[in-house]
Amino acid sequence: MMQEGPEQVTQILDAVGAGDPHAAEKLLPLVYEELRRLAAAKMANEAPGQTLQPTALVHEAWLYEALKKTL
Repeated sequence: MMQEGPEQVTQILDAVGAGDPHAAEKLLPLVYEELRRLAAAKMANEAPGQTLQPTALVHEAWLYEALKKTL
């Protein structure tokens, strides 16, 4: 049985390193939700009227990192 929280992420990363082709599918939802939570907390401190949503911020950050690697 898998652990919850950071231990679960560590176990999944170990499985990815061991070559488990399905491990990344398990990792994405865990990491995505944590990133979204962090984005929401960060954006709570922004000035009123901010139109960017936490989900959009996570997507923008992912695109930035993905494109940075291809340039």
